[in-house]
Formats: sequence, C-alpha cells, structure tokens
Amino acid sequence: MFESAELGHKISKEIWKKEIPALREGLLDAQLDLLQTKKFPVIILVAGVDCGGKGETVNILNEWLDPRHIETHALRDLTDEELERPQMYRYWRVLPPRGKIGIFIGTWYSAPLVENVYGGIKNAELDQRLERISRFEKMLCNEGALVLKFWLHLSHDGQKKRLKYLEKDPKTRWRVTDGDWQNFKHYDQFRKVSERMLRSTSTAESPWIIVEGTDPRYRYLTIGKAVLSAMRQRLDTPEPPHHEEPIPPIMPVIDDLLILRTLDMSKTIDKNEYEGELEKYQGKLNLLTRHSGFKKLSVVVVFEGNDAAGKGGSIRRITQALDARQYRVIPVAAPTEEERAQPYLWRFWRSIPRKGRFAIFDRSWYGRVLVERVEGYCDRGDWMRAYGEINDFEEQLVRNQTVVVKFWLSVTQQEQLRRFKEREKIGFKRFKITDEDWRNREKWDQYELAVCDMIDRTSTEIAPWTLVEANDKNFARIKVMKTLCERIEQALEK
Repeated sequence: MFESAELGHKISKEIWKKEIPALREGLLDAQLDLLQTKKFPVIILVAGVDCGGKGETVNILNEWLDPRHIETHALRDLTDEELERPQMYRYWRVLPPRGKIGIFIGTWYSAPLVENVYGGIKNAELDQRLERISRFEKMLCNEGALVLKFWLHLSHDGQKKRLKYLEKDPKTRWRVTDGDWQNFKHYDQFRKVSERMLRSTSTAESPWIIVEGTDPRYRYLTIGKAVLSAMRQRLDTPEPPHHEEPIPPIMPVIDDLLILRTLDMSKTIDKNEYEGELEKYQGKLNLLTRHSGFKKLSVVVVFEGNDAAGKGGSIRRITQALDARQYRVIPVAAPTEEERAQPYLWRFWRSIPRKGRFAIFDRSWYGRVLVERVEGYCDRGDWMRAYGEINDFEEQLVRNQTVVVKFWLSVTQQEQLRRFKEREKIGFKRFKITDEDWRNREKWDQYELAVCDMIDRTSTEIAPWTLVEANDKNFARIKVMKTLCERIEQALEK
C-alpha cells in the first residue's frame, strides 16, 4: 500500500513557483464560495508517521487559506472533561459548521492505532473501533460534510533521517521527543497496523489519500491540489432538486398488533399509595446518587410521549430527589440556526453529562424519527438511517458507563383531549397548549405508527424503551421513578 509513497517524488523550485500562485488563488476563491453558500462543512484529517510533516502541512494550509474561517485542532492528551465522556465527544464538540473548514492533526484514528501497537487492544477490538469510526464518517458525509483524509508517509530510512535532521538543528530539536524515537523502534508494527487501518477505513464516501512526506514542496502541492479539487467539485455540482417524498402510508394493522395498543391504559394508583411510593422512590434515588460507585456513572434520561402525557410532571418528581448541582434538564425544541449548520446529533452530544451527573431530556434525538418523519421536515432516507445512528450514539454512551433510560409516556386520544381542554381553561396552564398540539392530534395514526417503528428499531438490550401507561399521572410517575432506580441499581451492581 505504501510502495508508491516511497518513490522519492520531488517538485523543483521552478514548478513550485509556477503553480503555487494559481493554487493559492483557487483555494481562496473556493473558501470564499464555501463561506458564502454554506453548502457544506469541510473536515480535513492530516495523519501519518511521526515527523512526516503534519504540522508544517497544516501551517501551509492556514497560510494559503483565510485562517479566520479555519478551525485547527491538534488534539493530544485527553482533558479531565473529555475523560469523563465517550471517546468521540472531543471530536463532536469541535466539528466545523457549514461554510467552515476544520483541520484535525490529532485524529480519531490516533488512539486505536497506538493502543494496538503497544498491546493495549487486540486486533478484534481495533477492527471494532475502526468500524465505528467508519460509521461515524459515513454519518458525517450523509449529513453533507466533505471529509478529506491525508496520510503522510515516510519509509523507515526516511523517518530515521528526518528525526536526526530535526534533532541536529537547535531550532527544530524541540520537535523530536522521546516518544517519537520510541515509536520509531516499532516502525514495522506501526506500518502493519496503519495498512490495516487504511484498508478498512478508506471508503467511497471518505477515501484515504496517501502522500509521500519526504519532499515538502511535493507534499504541500499534492495536498493543496487535492483539497481544491474536492471543494471545487462539490461547490460546482448543482444540488439535486429536493423532491418532497410522501409520508409512507399507514400500513394496515392486523389483529391490533401495534405495541402501543397492547398497553393497559386503565392502570391507576390510589392517592395515598402514590404518596407513600413517591416518597419511597425519591428517597431511594437520592441514596443511589450518594453511593460511592455512582461517581463512575453518568445518567441520561429520555422523555418522549404524546402531547400532554405528563413528561414535565415526571421530570419534576425526579429532580425533587436530586441535588440541583447533579442534574440538568434539557428541553428540546426546533433546532437553532447554529444547530442546523451541524450534523443532527451534534446538539445532543454537547449535553452529555460528566460522571456523577444526570442529563434529563424533555424530547430528544428521537425527534428525527417522530416529528421530522411525520411532518416531512426531513427526507425518508434521513429518518431511515437515523435509527442506526441513534443506536450507535447510545452504544457509545453505554460503553462510557452511562445509564441510558428511555421513557415513552402514552395516553389515549380521549384523555389527551380532556387534558387539552383543561389546559385551555386554567390560566397558569394555558401556555402548555399550542396550535401545533391540536394539529398533531389530526395525525394521531401516523404518529402512532412512527412510535411503534421507533420502539421496534431502537429498543436495544443496552438501552431499552420503557412504555408508561400515563392516563393516570400518578401511576406514570411511580413507574418512571421505580424504573429509573432499578436501572441505576443494576449499573451499580456490575
């Protein structure tokens, strides 16, 4: 794989002087068009062998382009904040928005590659992590990002020569560390693992471009031309016309088999029993958060449900049992302009809690497969692939010892209508009812089917859905509190 990158490619000064002005002009023009149109973000990964020229290459790109609209990230050691969250959190939070360019030197490939070489993970775990990375990049591309990946290669002798050259000059000696020489001792292993990584993650959406790193002029010119060509092609290609796809028809329900229709909506709880149970489970939840092992966990609670199903009341019963410093309630509404400029899940990654904390979502990332699906706010392909992306997201949370608890609060049409009318009559509840709530009732069957599809495709062993019969608010609150305590208790026992 690396043979063609060891041929000693060189660019003469004459060719360099001749081609660079036009290349720089073209890059700036493309960057300006990107900034004005905001058609897509550009994500550039600069990876490769130690001292292969990654830093210098990034410096050149910042010199040739307008650095005000480039976000450069040289991510190395994890911060305390990043250590407490899933591995990909540090990358999600710094993704460039549409219209901007993001350059990464420390990439999401670095850690698995190094860990495999030094025996921290075996090949099976390496392959699994690379597969997750490939799905992540595919998601970025599906969301519109242009992902460009460059691997800067040096031969064994070339890297040794480069290390000695830098170390000899007092002005560049600081760039060579003991770690660089230690990695050089494992050159053959790094080469082998790198080839494995490049083969498995060079996809149609985001292929690797291997660049010989020996000659700086060749390296800069090759990468600069590749960036310009890719940007220009995307900018100059007309966007395909948006065809409003019809919402899939409601499939006939045979024998009343939709899972929501199997719920016993007559379940209730006596008021006196409710007060005793509420005190019991609130006390239990508080004690669980004081457990010594809870410092190693985080909790994400998701509330979805019919309008007026009682999500807010259930959330308040949870927060009453917690220290105000332990939790954050995130109400999810329509995305802002900033959020629309990013991949769909970006807004939720920003709210992932640290260890020992709760994040309680009043509505969530499931909006894509519910309201966006039913109302036609996204294409069929977007919400269909969202099931897999959501499952990947939740799997990453669970791998990071996050307890993911998901509730669907269900009420009947008749009970919802009663609550709507009650809200209209009571002054301090009037803000809870909107024209949109009434419009949603007209699509009850479509929402019901979307919910059942969501449960079927995203209720996993590690992050199952809990369906809550919510015609009786008190019964629903106790079921929510009991389930949350049980899930945290199970996690503490592991």
